[in-house]
Amino acid sequence: MLYRQKFDTFIRQYDDVGYITSKSDFGDRVVDAAGAVFLKALSRTGQSLDALTAKIAASFIGVDTAVLQKDVAEFYAMLEADGFIVSGLTEAELDAKDTRFSYAALEPKTIKKDFTPIVMRAEKSTQEFLDEHFKGKPHLTSLQIELTSRCNERCVHCYIPHENKINDIDPALYYDVLGQCRDMGLLNLTLSGGEPMLHKNFLEFLRKAKEYDFSINILSNLTLLNDDIIAEMKANRLSSVQVSLYSMKPEIHDAITKMPGSFVKTHDAILRLIEHDIPLQISCPTMKQNKTCYVDVLNWAHEHKVRAVTDYIMMARYDHTTGNLDNRLSLDEVGTVINDIINNDRDYQKEMANADMVKTDARDISNDIVCGVCVSSICMIANGNLYPCAGWQDYIVGNIKKQPLREIWDNSPKVQYLRGLRKKDFPQCLTCADKSFCAMCMVRNANENPDGDPLKINEHFCKVAALNRKIVLEWKERLQA
Repeated sequence: MLYRQKFDTFIRQYDDVGYITSKSDFGDRVVDAAGAVFLKALSRTGQSLDALTAKIAASFIGVDTAVLQKDVAEFYAMLEADGFIVSGLTEAELDAKDTRFSYAALEPKTIKKDFTPIVMRAEKSTQEFLDEHFKGKPHLTSLQIELTSRCNERCVHCYIPHENKINDIDPALYYDVLGQCRDMGLLNLTLSGGEPMLHKNFLEFLRKAKEYDFSINILSNLTLLNDDIIAEMKANRLSSVQVSLYSMKPEIHDAITKMPGSFVKTHDAILRLIEHDIPLQISCPTMKQNKTCYVDVLNWAHEHKVRAVTDYIMMARYDHTTGNLDNRLSLDEVGTVINDIINNDRDYQKEMANADMVKTDARDISNDIVCGVCVSSICMIANGNLYPCAGWQDYIVGNIKKQPLREIWDNSPKVQYLRGLRKKDFPQCLTCADKSFCAMCMVRNANENPDGDPLKINEHFCKVAALNRKIVLEWKERLQA
């Protein structure tokens, strides 16, 4: 019998734990030190049980081979039952069993209920789990690389000043960074821009990322999608392609992107990716221009089994200019959107119906971390500058041309400062009645603050959270009436 990990499954070892995650929506698994050895023995080519046992036996002294092989077989059988690996007598049989992402077979995620002493089902997402697991010793698991700051669209709400969209990453720098990421055990790599497909080496960059066995996410408007890129996407282990679609009305979408014809190109490219079973996520930020028609995008995505999200929170540009916020919804307009969501989104209704918005958390959360920036993730722009998260590009924590990535990750004073921040550094948030409806965000604070102060709470977001809570409470009162 041959065993191998599935096409879209990724394995990593972090200190004393092993980690396996599937991008086909089967979830994540965490294993102990012994299980980590079993995971590490697997590869993307089929191996016999004898060969795997021999590899694993090298890590254990004085273990009976027959007993070990029984444990190995049971462990792999469990992983196969959960959808992480495949077994078969031939490579052809492995290929037949190695089903990949498909819109035709797409079903909602299910959580299996069985537990064992070795394998633990992660109840949180990959990133949430790793953020929590490495509080004491941060590990870089996710990196976003801006391949180019150039963009062929000029979106009215963009947080990157258009005059700064001029740089391409040097290929030598890109390849060097990938090597450093491999050595640090990176799992998730996001390729972004600007518009990443504008870089003349985009295809080569995508192929190289596959060689390092990263889980790839691409942020693109898809207006430059072609047959060669689609072919490489199919061969690659993409976690997702994220694209923004602002309206099903071409004139509204194009008015937001400031690129005539962009709706047709993006819309048709989405359909082509669906046809080729490439996983997608559609983002539909809500602003003044599309406030009455954003729901059409969500419905269209739902019809095509594509995940779609909307967001009525807009942040200022990273240079602290706020002209793009002219497009942000007023509080009254936000209220209309929230009412639309609470009246039409059944998942949100269920969540809010069961939520207790009065009960306070008995646990002291004052020493909890604020967010995962620089705990498990970081971003890099084309010139080598590193910054905490997308949108916070003026908070430079180091430059990879001057220092190795690991040195910046471990020793940058700015990185250490962010890691040292705790919820107690935002005292007004600890006691706020609306905190259940607010994801306080330091980059939103910093970008809209003239001095770039991430600790200065932005009152607009406080008002939005209060409004959200008010609308939900009124909805719940109507349910009980």
